[in-house]
This record gives sequence, C-alpha cells and structure tokens, in this order.
Amino acid sequence: MKNNQDTPENGGSMSRLLIVSNRLSVSVAKRGGGVIFRPSTGGLATGLASLAKFYERLWIGWPGISSEKLSPAARDQACRRLAEQNCYPVFFSDKEIDAYYDGFCNKTIWPLFHYFPLRTRYEDRYWRAYEQANEAFCEVVLQATQPGDRIWIHDYQLMLLPQLIRRKLPTAQIGFFLHIPFPSFELFRLLPWRNELIDGILGADLIGFHTYDYVRHFLSSICRIAGIEHTLGRLTVGNRLVKVDAFPMGIDYQKYSQAVQKPEVQKELSTLRDQVGDRKIILSIDRLDYSKGIIQRLEAFDLFLSQNPQYKGKVTLILLAVPSRTNVEDYRTLRRRLESLVGRVNGEHGSLGWVPVWYLYREVSFERLVALYNLADVALLTPLRDGMNLISKEFVAAKADGRGVLILSEMAGAASELGEAMIVNAHHKGGIVKAIKEALEMSSDERAHRNKLMQKRLSRYDFSRWAGDFLNSLTDLEHIQQGLSVRKLAESSRAKLLDSYRASHKRLLLLDYDGTLVGFVGRPERAKPDEELLATLRTLAEGSANELVVISGRGKNILSEWLGNLKISLVAEHGAWIREKGQDWLATEPLRTDWKDVIRPILELYVDRTPGSFVEEKDFSLVWHCRRTAPELASVRTQELRDAVLNLIENLDVGVFEGSDILEVKAVGINKGRATETWLSKQKWDFILAVGDDYTDEDMFAVLTGQAYSIKVGPSISSARFNVDSVADVRLLLKDLARSSDVKR
Repeated sequence: MKNNQDTPENGGSMSRLLIVSNRLSVSVAKRGGGVIFRPSTGGLATGLASLAKFYERLWIGWPGISSEKLSPAARDQACRRLAEQNCYPVFFSDKEIDAYYDGFCNKTIWPLFHYFPLRTRYEDRYWRAYEQANEAFCEVVLQATQPGDRIWIHDYQLMLLPQLIRRKLPTAQIGFFLHIPFPSFELFRLLPWRNELIDGILGADLIGFHTYDYVRHFLSSICRIAGIEHTLGRLTVGNRLVKVDAFPMGIDYQKYSQAVQKPEVQKELSTLRDQVGDRKIILSIDRLDYSKGIIQRLEAFDLFLSQNPQYKGKVTLILLAVPSRTNVEDYRTLRRRLESLVGRVNGEHGSLGWVPVWYLYREVSFERLVALYNLADVALLTPLRDGMNLISKEFVAAKADGRGVLILSEMAGAASELGEAMIVNAHHKGGIVKAIKEALEMSSDERAHRNKLMQKRLSRYDFSRWAGDFLNSLTDLEHIQQGLSVRKLAESSRAKLLDSYRASHKRLLLLDYDGTLVGFVGRPERAKPDEELLATLRTLAEGSANELVVISGRGKNILSEWLGNLKISLVAEHGAWIREKGQDWLATEPLRTDWKDVIRPILELYVDRTPGSFVEEKDFSLVWHCRRTAPELASVRTQELRDAVLNLIENLDVGVFEGSDILEVKAVGINKGRATETWLSKQKWDFILAVGDDYTDEDMFAVLTGQAYSIKVGPSISSARFNVDSVADVRLLLKDLARSSDVKR
C-alpha cells in the first residue's frame, strides 16, 4: 500500500478507519452465565488486519448472537470487551435477524443478485426489517465516528447505509464495496425497492465492485433508474462527485504459499496421502449454496465416470461442503438433494476398496484446508454465479510445486484474472467432463507454466494491495472533490458578489435557460417557467441599473411565448437571433435553410431507428433529442448519427455539436460568445454575472473578463470562475439579487 500524506511513514498522525460490515471481526458466544470471544472466520476480517500499520481501525457489526440470549450484565460485559478491541456491536433480536438477514438479505438480495429470480421473495416485512437494520447500523456509526474518519461499508446487507450516514454527516468520506455480483438491469429492475437501494449506495463517494462487468451493470442501472449518466465511471450526484470502479479482491498470498512448510500442514498432508494412495484427487470446496453449482458439478463427475470407465478406481472427488444458512429451507433442501446424489454416484460407480466421492459436510481447519489444496491434482470450482471466488486463488497460491490444475467457471469473478485456468461453462456438463479429462492428462510442464503465471499475478495483487488501492482511490477522490470545492461559490464569495451587486450602477446579467433557470425534462416544451421564476426575473428586470439577458439555445418563438412579456433581452438559438429589450427579433447571420434538406432525412431515419427520440427544428439548426431513449442505445445512436452527419456536411457551412442528450446541427460561427460581445460593447459595466450549465455556455464565459462573476451549474470543469451545485442554487442566488435590486416605483 502506497503511503498517503497522513500515514506514519510521512510523519502524520494515524488516520481512523471505520469498517462497517454485517459481522464484527470478533464473534460473541454465550458460555454459562458469561460470554466468550473468538475471531470471526472470513477473508475480510483476516485481510483488513494488514491495514493496522496505516490506520487506527474501528469495526462496527453484528457480534453473531441475538440480544435475547444475553442478560443485561452479559451484554455490558460483551460491549466492554469488544470496545477494548475497537469493536462496536449492533445488536438484533432473533425476530429482527430472521426478517433482516435470513429474510431480505438471503431470500431477496442474494438469489436475485446471483441470477436466481425464481428463488427471490419480495415481502414488505423483509424490506421494513432491512431498512430498520440499516438505521440501527447508522446510529452506531454516528456514535463512533469523529471528524476526519474514513468510513468503509461492506456488502449487500448495508446498501442503504451510505445515504443514511450522508444525510447526518454531509462531508463524511464514505466508501462502499459490494462483495457479490451486481446483476444486469433487467434483473435489478425486478426489485420493488430498486430506487431506494440505488439512492442508498450513491450516498458513498467511492463505490467498488470485483469486476468491470459488475461496474457496467451498476452504471447502467443508475442511468436507467436515477437518470444519472457517467463519464469514465465518474458521476455527479447532487453536489458531489462519485466514482465507481473495479477492485478485484485478493488473498493473503504469502499465508497460503508458505503454509505447506508448516509441520501441522505436513502432518495433515501425510495422513491424507496414506488414505488416498496413488489415486488422482479432484477437489471441490464450497459453502453449501445453490449459487455454487455443486449439484451440477457432481452430475458432471458422474458423467465423466460413465464416459471414461478407465478412470474408475483411479480418481476420487473430495467434495467438501461447508454448512451455510442451515435455518433456510432452500439450503436444507439442497443438502438433502446433494447427499442423495452422492449416494447414487457412489452406489453406481463404486467398488470394494474404492469410493468415487468423499463427501464432507463440515468446516475444516486451516491446516487441513492447505493440505487438501496441496493434495489435489485438480480443483473443480464451477459456481453458477460468484462475486469473486477466493478459493480458486487460495488453491493456486498453495500449489508450491505447481502440480495442480484449476478448472473454474466463467461465471466466477476470478475468471477474468485467472485466464490460465481451464475456464468452463458451469451449465455445460459435457464441457466440464472434457476439462476434467484434459486436466488429469495435462503434462507437468504445462501445469507448472499455467500456475506460475497465475501465482505471479496473485502475489502482486494480494489482499493488502486490494484494500490499499481502494482506500487510496478514496483519498484521491477526496483531493479532486476539494479541488472542485475551491471553485465553489462559497458563502464568502457569495457575500462578496452580493456586495458588488449592491454597490454597482451598471449591471449586466447573462442567464442561460435550460439547466440553469429550469431543470431538464423529457420533452423541451414542458420546461415552461413557473410563477416563482417569472416573479424573480420580473423584479430583476425592473431594477434601474440592470440589463437582464436570457441567452438560450431555445427557438425565438418559444422564448417570446414564455418570457416575451418581461422587460428583458432575449437571445435564441445560441446567438442566431437577438431581441433587445423593447425591440424586434434580428438575425445575426443571413438565414440559410438549404442545408436542412440534406440533413433532415438522416435525422428522421435515426428517429425511426431510436425509440423515444425526436427532431426539433429551429430557424438556424436541427436538433435530435434522445433524453427519453434508453441510455445505452442513445449513446450508440448519437455516435452513429454524428459520424453520418459529419460525412454529409463537409462542403456545408454547418457544424455538429453534441450536448446533454442532444445532437445539434447548426450554422458555424453562431455561439453565445458572439452574442455576449453584443452587450459587452454597449457600455462599461461595473457588475457582470453570467450563469450557464453546458458546453455552449463556455463561449460566453470565454469572452468575459476576470472581474465578471461567471458561474457554472454543476461540479464539472469549466472556464467559469465559480461552480454551484444545482438549478435551485441559481434560483436562490437570483432571489437574493432581486431583493437587493433598486426597483423603480
């Protein structure tokens, strides 16, 4: 992990990191009248220990025991002991655990996100319990946090928590990491509470996933559900910049690669070798979960023995199924089905002295686990869907001699990293059978070559590197946000602007319309100004020192209809038409429309090919709108249309301009900068305010002097001096200016 500015190596004080997950790093159990404590199992708790030299870590989570099982004295004892280990417990009753964890988490989110929609249950009581549980976590976080803390929230049990914290701590630095797959939009949209979950996750500054596929699915969902588009994984949420990225989780590589040398592991390995003799070993290790494809791989092994009888008596499948969610009926049913299938395979193919499948339903010690990894000739890991699958990485790391062959499902997140493994379709039994045979017959040189490449990669990007990359990205994002906040129209700059306005005698106010005075809507004609906005503009226009200009891309007819009764000047079509206060519309360029006959047919063709799009015709331009089109299709069609139009306009005096969900073809040389110069040349202004939100307003900002107050709506990069967050901020500023205006009586 590279050093940050506040790490001890750089002489700074140690930062505090609040880790929030469903389970604490320490589990509590009842013994007699008191309690006992033991480390929680799982890679997250183990791996984050590597951050101890960089951060003071505080852990918030459920301690693994219901509140009813603890007396008040035992609970107080547990809290004191946990506090000594920097752990803050969140307690739940059995009923809450049943509805929140066993219910919404594992009967709704888990199956749906793992592509099992028919197993998914949509119950309001589960959702209410999930909301309440996230609120309970939020309360504990608020009690534990201090200014300057980083908050790192983990996994699907806490998807509402980032936004809950954000509402209470608007400036908190929050990261969120999802350890399971994020499904495609077509599945995610099945959730009745999809909007709430998206809103919850977007409370974080940095959102992490294992693979880019999950990133892509998430970005698609927020675009379709929340209407928020991204640029290279960055998006604007309210007044914040949010980043979404892939961080493939690693393992403690050295722990597994060096463990085989331990005497305890060697003892376990010797015992196992005595038991299996000279038979080839295929190893399957998983939690007993329907998403792991255990039934399918056992059926594939059954088919392998049927098609390759020469391997009978020479190969054994060790099937280790770790108990999981034993109080959920789906998992109990899965266990019964698995054990029935094991019995059938052993009965059909076995013989005296040879059992094809060694079935173990239990957890095993670390030493036995590493011994099994070293013993195995083949690891058969074929989940139907898996966020990452760290077992595959552990197996490769533990094969110090390079003998083993990894067969891995393409639906595991690790498949994108472990390309030298034998990648299979977990649903294709014939493909798995073929892979098993090839793996058993693979030469030792090829096995060693494949493993060496994977081991080198895994050793570089281990768990510490994963955690460090995520936290460094969170810090880098904070620096970017701070850079944007320097440009933000802070209270001091706002007060100075108001003072300058009051002290001035010749004021020029240049205001864009869409995205500045009103928000964007699906159809342009629905963005009519409301009474509050009209009242504010009317007051400003009546100020004796004010020249108010609305400078828009809208057509002159609609501007006349909406704003023509005000004592203001209007600029239409980005400067093609100008109507000075009290006068008629004048064209700034000779009106030529012959080029429209060339361009209009191609725009109309793309309307036919793109549901939700339409063409708006203005005097000097044609605009193709796609705001109501599915975002992915809109992006593709916009680029296709842009290329098509560019080929047509080589000899025409027009240009193509891409804006927010539009593609506009208009005469070149017409822009808001030229229109702005019309007013700048009229007289010497002692106060100038210009406000806009998109690329067309950059021409306006560019011609202003450094003394002008130029403001960009939104946190994007701009040549404007300041940024504000939203249309609401612009309106609030204009209302304050209106209250300061010297209205003619």
